[in-house]
Amino acid sequence: MTLILENIEKELKRRHQYSYKWFRKQNDAWDNYTNFIYQTFSWDALIQKIAVVVETHDFDKQQIFHYAANRWYNFWSAQAVQQIFAESNAIEPVSEYKDSEKDFYLFGIPFDHKTSVFPKQFNQTFEYAQTHKNELIEWLYKNQSSQKRHHLKNRLFIVVYDKNGEHWKLKAEISLLKRAIEKYLSGFRREQLHSFTFADEQQTLSDIIWVSK
Repeated sequence: MTLILENIEKELKRRHQYSYKWFRKQNDAWDNYTNFIYQTFSWDALIQKIAVVVETHDFDKQQIFHYAANRWYNFWSAQAVQQIFAESNAIEPVSEYKDSEKDFYLFGIPFDHKTSVFPKQFNQTFEYAQTHKNELIEWLYKNQSSQKRHHLKNRLFIVVYDKNGEHWKLKAEISLLKRAIEKYLSGFRREQLHSFTFADEQQTLSDIIWVSK
């Protein structure tokens, strides 16, 4: 399915009128209740499906709303980013769509991609992170969630930073993400990748694409 990126950006930005909170850690049970997000493109349809879940299971309306809205927001942003990568001549898609460890090959190198907000728990400034990229990459690997995409394989991190502190909102800035990704790919050199050896003792290659506003 080919997505219209302008439409995704428009829909995702409708999430911005509400605060971003989770109320609980992401877990399999609540994921199962909200898996409709994968087949729900529009914000209006999402609201309708959340209302059905609230009525069916007698959930706290605010808690299930934020949980589902956040999953929906992150998923469709990731789908847009995936398509941006796929449209580049530098990218070769994986043969298995549901491969949990890689999304594509960049000049023959397998990579998973993940968009992450700049973590305040890193306890360093954004400027420091930009000049000590390897420290932030290692932190991101060590502090990744324990959900389905948890692994120590090659990963390209897209780190979003908003000077106003609402970093999460940049996940909806699809056109901004597109420009940053295309610029990175056009100037990519294998030598710029950072190499790590984690617990599995295999070499892991990684890098960060910065997106700031």
